Amino acid sequence: MADDNPRPQVGRREFLTGVGVAGAAAAATLAPVAPAPAQVVQAAQPSPPAAKLPDGYIFLHPQEVQFIEAVVDHMVPADELTPSGTDIGIATFIDRALAGSWGKGDRLYQQGPWGKGTPNQGYQLPFAPAGLYRAAIEGSNAYCRKTFGQTFDRCTAEQKETFLKDLAAGKITLSGGLPGREFFALLYQNVMEGMFADPIYGGNKDFAGWRLIGFPGAQPQFSQAELQSKQAFTRGPMIGLQAQGKTPGQRG
Repeated sequence: MADDNPRPQVGRREFLTGVGVAGAAAAATLAPVAPAPAQVVQAAQPSPPAAKLPDGYIFLHPQEVQFIEAVVDHMVPADELTPSGTDIGIATFIDRALAGSWGKGDRLYQQGPWGKGTPNQGYQLPFAPAGLYRAAIEGSNAYCRKTFGQTFDRCTAEQKETFLKDLAAGKITLSGGLPGREFFALLYQNVMEGMFADPIYGGNKDFAGWRLIGFPGAQPQFSQAELQSKQAFTRGPMIGLQAQGKTPGQRG
């Protein structure tokens, strides 16, 4: 989403500090195809193309799209390293995740009671991820209208930075008593996943995130020399699950 407000230098490298290893791990987790045992590299056999994801947003409402696109473009601005977060597909990744079984909380215990947990107890809110996003985006825009006089997507870059930092620090409680820190933690995690997960899930378009950290993708085979080498893996092409005829959610 275009942002007419002037952008200061957002801490891009600070934002990505420490993400290389975690991002590659997240990509590997979401791409459930393990590399084959060490063997001589052979030409991969062509696979049938995977089903194409539908265009447009599935879950997010228009004002929610504006919020999410503004967030991902602020966290991942277009520069010499990558395109913007929206152009990479991070907002699309989040939308697809919220529309699916993860967003509906299929693997979450949702029967209560909903007492306030301790930090080591993890997520304790009475919302599935989709419900949390819906309530928190509305609450975030209400906070920004009260504090800055406009919704988040229309705020200046400095105002966006202030809001996100205060949200992360737990200084903001959103409408309905929703703790801002919990929403930011999930939002940040999803931005990271959208940047580094396999492109078949809607983000990491053209392998932009993998290229940034030098991750080779879901290579089907590695030579003995490549496995023993201490140099960065550079052999092309970079391969995702779609090239292997996989579809989102399909396991190897």
